Amino acid sequence: MSLAFDEFGRPFIIIREQERKSRIKGIEAVKGNIQAAKAVSRVLRTSLGPKGMDKLLQGPDGDIVITNDGATILEQMEVENQIGKLLVELSKSQDHEIGDGTTGVTVMAGALLEQAETLLDRGIHPLRIAEGYEMACKVALQRLDDIASEFEFGTEQHEELIKTCMTTLSSKIVGRHKRQLAEMCVRAVLAVADLERRDVNLDLIKLDGKVGGRLEDTALVNGIVLDKDMSHPQMPKHLQDVKIAILTCPFEPPKPKTKHKVDISDVEQFEALRQQEQQYFRDMVQQCKDSGATLVICQWGFDDEANHLLMHNNLPAVRWVGGVELELLALATGARIVPRFQELSAAKLGYAKSVKEISFGTTRDRMLLIEGTPNSRAVTIFVRGGNKMMIEETKRSLHDALCVARNLVRDRRIVYGGGAAEMACSLAVEAAADKVPGVEQYAMRAFADALDVVPLSLAENSGLAPIESLTEVKTRQMREGNPHLGIDCNDVGTNDMREQNVFETLIGKKQQLMLATQVCKMILKIDDVIKPSEYE
Repeated sequence: MSLAFDEFGRPFIIIREQERKSRIKGIEAVKGNIQAAKAVSRVLRTSLGPKGMDKLLQGPDGDIVITNDGATILEQMEVENQIGKLLVELSKSQDHEIGDGTTGVTVMAGALLEQAETLLDRGIHPLRIAEGYEMACKVALQRLDDIASEFEFGTEQHEELIKTCMTTLSSKIVGRHKRQLAEMCVRAVLAVADLERRDVNLDLIKLDGKVGGRLEDTALVNGIVLDKDMSHPQMPKHLQDVKIAILTCPFEPPKPKTKHKVDISDVEQFEALRQQEQQYFRDMVQQCKDSGATLVICQWGFDDEANHLLMHNNLPAVRWVGGVELELLALATGARIVPRFQELSAAKLGYAKSVKEISFGTTRDRMLLIEGTPNSRAVTIFVRGGNKMMIEETKRSLHDALCVARNLVRDRRIVYGGGAAEMACSLAVEAAADKVPGVEQYAMRAFADALDVVPLSLAENSGLAPIESLTEVKTRQMREGNPHLGIDCNDVGTNDMREQNVFETLIGKKQQLMLATQVCKMILKIDDVIKPSEYE
């Protein structure tokens, strides 16, 4: 793009390859962008809440994904439109920061932009709308702080944590077993949590799965599950009081780094070379034996000769173990990862009470179960299910629940779900709008209407009459001054979310409002779009 002047000194813009580009300016550009964002948001609206529908997505290579996780749906959709991509990024940032609420944040952003469109039709400037949204967001965040409840929990008393995780899992495909899975997630998080620093390292919790069995067979293992088996079929399958050596060097003779060629002219030379190679292997195995190791776990493979020697020396071994698993193993067993055989010593070995090889059904699939590690700060949730899609979706659901439990360890405050928090914020924003003298009051009322979209969608997805349900509950909230009343999605018979035990984390809800408002401000500020002519 370059600036030029005509003979009267008036400036005009020349765009490079102008005939191949399209350009939309002013209010048309803003409205076009809002339409694109609304289209993406509407896709996710039906997936909100405990009765939300799932989406089936087929990848370019034919893989099928069935999920109602907002971030996964948007990632798999491969959105082409640039504004649509902003919403994909929005749900990703919610997923990375909070882990849950990815659908809600996209629906919220879409609702805010939908309301902005009606304000633009009235002739209100986009920047005034953005400022009004910013003011309304501050009021809503303050209201969330006011209605939040705080609870105490410890390693023994963690019922509230379980209830909050159950709320997250209730909207997933695994909802029928939410109690069992929520307990598992909470036990896993508390096992690796540093409660003094209020910090949880989720890398220490490994999610693994195997097709077969039922969802109820999902188990929490206080140790590590490796998708490997012993390197030799005749090695023992069950070891007790194991001393583990973790190696990142291969069981192979050393190779020079330069290119080389060995000339062998007679049988004696060949025999000498073979003997030398065998000696290398014997020395390696002997060094492992001398250190006192009773199990060798190696990052690389080893050839048949090394495998044969290990078997004869009664030294069980596992090969081709990935780097992430090695680090987890080292953390759990207290072992040091050894890069050279010469450095192997008794001090660098880890300990586990038992290592056993387990098999599944009639298949030949085998896995190693390493239990009784001294540092129990590494756990595995082992998922079972009828098919691969079910296992992948269960893993995604459990990841969300783990993130919620981690957020509660960091910040113990909760708000009530079922749209209760959104309605309370909506009422607060409406009240605050009456005190604002400028044009921004219209934007604040629009923000309050957008907040109502969440309870409205919850009621719609649950098969209730949406407008009736919303007005009834909102009127009761206003009359009784009770911010815990929400939509009764599960038809329990009460609108009080405290009785239904529907909790959401405060930081997750605040993050949703802040991110949605920021993205809306960003989209409203775009008034000129120049791009290749396929822009629609």
